Amino acid sequence: MNGTSKHILIVGGGYVGMYTALRLQRKLRRELRDGRVRMTLIDPNSYMTYQPFLPEAAAGNLSPRHVVVPLRRVLPQAEILNGVVTEVDHVAKTVNFVPAEGDPGKISYDIIVMAAGSISRTLPIPGLTDIGIGFKTVGEAIALRNRVLHQLDVAESTQDPEVRRRALTFVFVGAGFAGVEALAELEDMAKDSTRYYRNITPSDVRWVLVEATNRVLPEVGPEMGQWTLEQLRERNIDVRLDTRLVSCVGGHVVLSDGEEFDAETLVWTAGVKPSPVANAGDLPLDERGRIKTTTRLTVAGTADAYSAGDVAGVPDVTNPGQYCAPNAQHAVRQAKVLADNIVHQLHGEELVDYRHKYVGSVAGLGLYQGVANVYGVKLRGLPAWFMHRTYHLSRVPTLNRKVRVVVDWTLALFFKRETISLGEMEHPRDGFRAAVASNRR
Repeated sequence: MNGTSKHILIVGGGYVGMYTALRLQRKLRRELRDGRVRMTLIDPNSYMTYQPFLPEAAAGNLSPRHVVVPLRRVLPQAEILNGVVTEVDHVAKTVNFVPAEGDPGKISYDIIVMAAGSISRTLPIPGLTDIGIGFKTVGEAIALRNRVLHQLDVAESTQDPEVRRRALTFVFVGAGFAGVEALAELEDMAKDSTRYYRNITPSDVRWVLVEATNRVLPEVGPEMGQWTLEQLRERNIDVRLDTRLVSCVGGHVVLSDGEEFDAETLVWTAGVKPSPVANAGDLPLDERGRIKTTTRLTVAGTADAYSAGDVAGVPDVTNPGQYCAPNAQHAVRQAKVLADNIVHQLHGEELVDYRHKYVGSVAGLGLYQGVANVYGVKLRGLPAWFMHRTYHLSRVPTLNRKVRVVVDWTLALFFKRETISLGEMEHPRDGFRAAVASNRR
């Protein structure tokens, strides 16, 4: 590394962004301290979300604060900027940055890491933007929890059978990890909550899972996916395979199999697509709109640019012709190799390929229920649920968060979970505005 200071810019503070910065902070400790290297991370949020724990946060098993990691606390050697990158000009090595508030500007860099992740992939379905909610952020998870509990309150408090039926119908579209785990955890929470209602039983609540393909949880393999399907149906969850959502205007759900019904809640988890910033610049893209990346996690045909995670198309060297799946397992491992390759570049050393060994997959299906396929060992029920928690606990960054998660789980063994809807948190000024309007009369 020559005598001039090198500026590393990381776009995105998710798995790849945060873990890359953490490793660079450790590997380049001396250079960062001496000013020979500067590191900046840009993200709309000041925290990283550990998404595998969102279903448990939604179900009330974990505090929402404990599934996020404060970036400024864990990355004291990096400058954290909250805002979005709207354009990348790699020829000039600058990005257009729009802060959370204030005027936009340009930020120059020497090395860029594109780690902006993904957003929900939606379809032009009538009514989807009006009634649908995603499941990728803490805000969405907590809003969904509040909504489910609020709908139980609505059903308990009305004499209108149509209002009641509509309130107690919950639709999930997409049977991957996010959809199945979120549905299973919330169904378990709602079933537990009905004991506190005089006029609602678990059988009154309808849960519908809509999947366009012919299987659920393809990540865990056909056998475990089939077992998961059977378990969901045993819990009276209406799973509809080979079925698409046609329309949901005004909450009136129309499915491709001809079924029609009303629902107040629809959760969309049917896939993701790269962050829009991937297409906002001069970096090459692959046929799926992802940043075209080499096996060394460099941007194809481009110097001083790296990418990994959901925003990147990373070739799978263990399966020629295929790409690495956009999941947390790959993202965390890719971040390690990506950071090491930046260090290798700065030190004039040869870069290495990202090569992974498939570990397997685990999924939680509610309290004491789960499914797992790890190193070919297939588990279900309590052992799988325990492995699910153990695996993800080992992956949660920082000892601080690990301890807090364990404390939450331990308390849940001895005390009943909270079943309170705090929907007013989403509109905190409504009460004050109503008081102002009342005083004007």
